[in-house]
Parts: sequence; structure tokens; C-alpha cells
Amino acid sequence: MEPIKGTEIDLQLSQEYLSGYLNPYKVYYFDIYLSNTSRRIGYIDLRLGHSDYLYYLGNIGYRIDEPWRGHHYALSACRLVLPFAKQLGMEYLIITCDPDNLASKKTLEELGGTFLGRKKIPLHHALYLEGFKAKLIYRYNLKEN
Repeated sequence: MEPIKGTEIDLQLSQEYLSGYLNPYKVYYFDIYLSNTSRRIGYIDLRLGHSDYLYYLGNIGYRIDEPWRGHHYALSACRLVLPFAKQLGMEYLIITCDPDNLASKKTLEELGGTFLGRKKIPLHHALYLEGFKAKLIYRYNLKEN
């Protein structure tokens, strides 16, 4: 797959795989590079489908490496992934973040979705077992874009 090009960053698909035990879903894992360089600055992954599990985990996960934070690269990466998700048939995406992650909260607000609320993670969910108690949940409609 050709890189997804942006003005400041590019996304290069590095893995495609199935995840999830009971409810498998496809994952597209992209490395984030500064545009026209070989400098990797983080990753973003797109998880296809909708389930109780993905509602709390989210359809998108991202991480920008420490030296590159504060430049809105996560926001740019999300904006580049949204049209790709739409191409793959997704009508909407759920993206979540930890309530105390102010940088991600700001990113998700700037991305322009609908805030669905702060939701407690069910006791049976894998995230709860990993120590997470709640997520901020946002919905992004792709049909309108």
C-alpha cells in the first residue's frame, strides 16, 4: 500500500492482522513519519468493526513519541485515517481516551466528533482487568465527511 500523505506527516502501513479472541476484528497498523523523511515519530492503528469490546477500546489508537509531542501530529494522523476508514466501509468510528489524558482529550475534541460521555468500563472488559476504570468516548460519523 502506498503511504497516506499529509502536509506534515505521512502514514505507512506496516502491519495488517486479525485481533480479538471471541470477536475478531481487522487492524491496520501505520507508522507515522515526518513528511518526506525516514523519521518515525509514532504510530496509529485502525480497528475495524463495532462491538462491546471496541466501544471501550476504540476504533483508533495512537501514540506520538515523547520528543514529537505538542505538534498536533496525533490530530493530523487521525484526520488522515478517517477517509481510509470510510473507504473500507466504516460509517462511523469510536475513539476513546483516558479521562486524565488531557492531550488526547484535546485531540479528540479538535477532531470534531460527538462526545458520548465518560463511561465506566465493565468489570468483565479486558481494559478493566488492565487497571482502567473509565474512558471518554467520542463518535465520528464518516458518512457526512
